[in-house]
Formats: sequence, C-alpha cells, structure tokens
Amino acid sequence: MSHYVVGDVQGCYDELISLCKKIKFKPNKDKLIFAGDFVNRGPKSLEVLEFCMQNKKSISGVLGNHDFYLLYLIEHKKRNKSLKPILESKSVNRIFKWLRKQPLVQKIKINKSKEIFYIVHAGIPFIWSLKTAKKLSNELQGELKKDSYNILKKMWGDSPSRWKESLEGYKRYRTIINYFTRMRYLDANGDLKLKKKDLKKEKNHIPWFEQTIINLKPKEYIVFGHWAALNGKTKFKNIIGLDTGCVWGNKLTAIRLEDKKIFQINKL
Repeated sequence: MSHYVVGDVQGCYDELISLCKKIKFKPNKDKLIFAGDFVNRGPKSLEVLEFCMQNKKSISGVLGNHDFYLLYLIEHKKRNKSLKPILESKSVNRIFKWLRKQPLVQKIKINKSKEIFYIVHAGIPFIWSLKTAKKLSNELQGELKKDSYNILKKMWGDSPSRWKESLEGYKRYRTIINYFTRMRYLDANGDLKLKKKDLKKEKNHIPWFEQTIINLKPKEYIVFGHWAALNGKTKFKNIIGLDTGCVWGNKLTAIRLEDKKIFQINKL
C-alpha cells in the first residue's frame, strides 16, 4: 500500500484523473489524501467530490479555505456561480456530510521508515506543537458536527490575529480555521499576517515554515498546499509544499510518502 498526497485540485478533475493514472493509484490498495481545496475556481468541482465519495474508503483529505466556503454556501443556502453544480446537485447533502467529516490535520505514520507526516492545508504555526495542532483539529472537527451552522456563519474575518489558548467560542474557532487554512506569513510573535500573498520581502512578515522548522524532529514532516506562489519550494526537506497552481495553468502535484517521490501533471 502507498500513500499519495495531492496538492490543491480546486475542481481540476481532468488533471486529477490523469495524475491518478500516472501514479497508478489503486483504490482497493492505496490511499489518496487531498491537502485541502478540493473545490472552486476549476471547472469540475462536483466531479472531484463525486470521485472522492465513490472511493471514500481510500480517499480522504484536510479542509482548505475553499472547502469551508463551500460548506458555508450549502449550510446557509447561498448561491455561487462556480460552485452552482454542487449546490444544485441531488448529492449536495451527502457531499456536505462527507466534506464536514474531514479534519484540519491528518497524521500519517509510515511503518517501514518510521517517518511521520502531518498533512494540512496552509500549515502549522510555530506557536503550536504538532500534538497541539492535532488536538485543535480534533476540537474543531467535533464542534463542526455539533454547531456547523453558527461556526460557518461566524468564521469570516481576520481577527483575532494571534492565538491564545484562552480564546473561547466562535473567536476561538475562527482563529483555528485561519491558522490552518489561510496562513502564509506570521510575525515574530506568531500573529497572522493575512493580507500579504506575494513573495516580496516585507518587514515583520515571516513565512510560517521558516519558524515552524525548529519544531520538527528529523523524521517528522509537514505536507501542505494553499500557497501557489511558492511553487512547492520551501528550502526545507521536512516541509513540503504541493500547491503548484494547477488551476492557474501550471501543474497538479502529488507526493508518495513512502519514498517522497514527486509526481506532476501539466494543466490540460
């Protein structure tokens, strides 16, 4: 059995299927994990989710910011042009239930190498240990099952910008979601700097992984998506970016965790 993690698909279904053929993905044997953003912007978001649910015993993922947006649209009966096929699908309720079950962090241990991979959409800030990140993922996942309507309604906004364990209620949930699904830059104190998206150097804007790397042991890895401008490059072998901008005309990327081999498909 092999574990494959694929970067932001964002509705690029044809490229996803081509990539699955390239890696020779076998649903009855292998595992395929999405690094968030299953949907949006691309032309076939519904087909991507139907493919996932058809193979739900072998396919899973973590939630990205676009996935949270879709959950909000479904729960609050909102309209959206690019996601209209999902919102009007007979499978919309089944899609909602499946997507809502996905965590914010997946921890995968490869027994042969004893390496541990943490799969997340945007990243894990240095102010959280890996154990804390998994705990907060579990917390948010549990709360979504109980109170998704209000959490999804109140998740919008950039504040609080700094995590505190004392945060409560919807401010706490919003902050957890923002770190896991929207983070790119932090300041030296761990405050989110959500406005900046480009790669130009700016005072007090530090790429999250440049600080988080000190928290990782030699056999611990973080695999993430979200930041297409990086084109997968972090300069750290233990922190692996997979968003290579397929939806923007570039490539769709996957990694096989057992040997860390990279597979790519050009935009079709």
